[in-house]
Amino acid sequence: MLVLFETAAGYAIFKVLNEAKLQEVDSLYKEFETPEKANKIVKLKHFEKFQDTTEALAAATALTEGKIGKSLKKVLKKVVAKDAHEQLAISDAKLGGVIKEKMDLSCVHNSTVAELMRCIRGQMENLITGLPPREISAMSLGLAHSLSRYKLKFSPDKVDTMIVQAISLLDDLDKELNNYIMRCREWYGWHFPELGKVVTDNLVYCKAVRKIGDRTNVAGSDLSEILPEEIEAEVKLAAEISMGTEVSEQDIGNIRHLCDQVIDITEYRTQLYDYLKNRMTAIAPNLTVMVGELVGARLISHAGSLLNLAKHPASTVQILGAEKALFRALKTRKDTPKYGLIYHASLVGQTSAKNKGKISRMLAAKAALAIRYDALGEDTNAEMGVENRAKLEIRLRHLEEKGIRRISGTGKAMAKADKYQHKSEVRIYDPSGDSTIPSTSKKRKFEEVEEAEEPVTPAVKSKKAKKQTVQEVVEEEVAEETPKKKKKKKDKKEEEAEVEEVAVIESTEKKKKKKKKKIKEEEEEEDDE
Repeated sequence: MLVLFETAAGYAIFKVLNEAKLQEVDSLYKEFETPEKANKIVKLKHFEKFQDTTEALAAATALTEGKIGKSLKKVLKKVVAKDAHEQLAISDAKLGGVIKEKMDLSCVHNSTVAELMRCIRGQMENLITGLPPREISAMSLGLAHSLSRYKLKFSPDKVDTMIVQAISLLDDLDKELNNYIMRCREWYGWHFPELGKVVTDNLVYCKAVRKIGDRTNVAGSDLSEILPEEIEAEVKLAAEISMGTEVSEQDIGNIRHLCDQVIDITEYRTQLYDYLKNRMTAIAPNLTVMVGELVGARLISHAGSLLNLAKHPASTVQILGAEKALFRALKTRKDTPKYGLIYHASLVGQTSAKNKGKISRMLAAKAALAIRYDALGEDTNAEMGVENRAKLEIRLRHLEEKGIRRISGTGKAMAKADKYQHKSEVRIYDPSGDSTIPSTSKKRKFEEVEEAEEPVTPAVKSKKAKKQTVQEVVEEEVAEETPKKKKKKKDKKEEEAEVEEVAVIESTEKKKKKKKKKIKEEEEEEDDE
């Protein structure tokens, strides 16, 4: 029986000398306690050493995928084919099926073979001669690192450390440039203060100062290469009426030297930005498309590396850079921040204030996918980033236009909006607040109206008139005794009934008066006769 044993240094083929010992699986380890005992069981027949780590990585990846590599095929043809009648013990059953299919060799894989492999691994340094232990350990370590990179699909060419250093240097240069320019403007402002108001661009200002020197030289100097004609005319006019102090040539020399430093640093910053842009396009193309070079580089720098950034969820990417605000909000139980470094992305910047939170959340979700694709993917194109950015721009347009569709249902119908009704904000003066006297109650007003409507009737001697007046008094007393909580409808009915009764009483009184007049006239006529 032959044994195929894989190592980090190469393939080893062992010949089993005593197959009877393999039947005792439980006590097999005792036969490999010493190198002498082990050499009595198995003997090295051939060892095929790998030339470099690349070949070892190719062989290891082929074994993990259940394929036959070039070096393994070479070993099997050279050694095993000579003893084709013997069985080949292997550690992987899947690989055994492939070898049997392609090489037409009988392969064995069982618990006995697994125990034999474990015992050989324990005495590997003594069984494989001509290979020092130090070299085996070094090759094992190199293969382990290479295999780990391969499994993670991580290329060693993608060095994101340079991006971290470049963005940190870019921020430092910005701070130094700001300090230098402020100092230059203040220093030269004592001699020519009007120039700072006319020339606003910092780089152009430093170039102009270096060209002019003393303000008395403005009239004879040509600034057309630096400034437009209109601004050049303003500078020359301002130099004639300048109120600055006189300075020496030594002072002008130091100011010019400072201007040279500012110009050199500005040029280097431009060069560094181009370098950073190229590195970001090579290492994280999809992230660059989503958030831009500077924001992407700052996210990588904040996380430490692109791989560390890929481990963060989208919610962490969204608030990365706003840790102080987050913990302060959690401590004081207030609203947590909606964005961190991602706030400076162009998509968030062009959004209205009310939609910045929504867009930053969606952008962080898509950016997290882009980061993982860049860190762990095999492709180096930016197709996914371009596609996701287009989706975000469409979503942003919908939010800005308020064209949000219904989530439920078919999704085709537009969201219903309430009808707009203009409410005037013009207020009318309320005169009721002028008087402090309480207004009269409705009941009192009704009583006043009834008193005004009742006419003053003369006293009638007849019994019917007396009865009617008594009835009116009784009704008034009953009306006064009624509770205050009666409804308005009943009050109106009672008022109408009272008005009708008054009208009937007046009509009866008029008829009685006419009868009396007739009776008097008849009595007078009888007296005359």
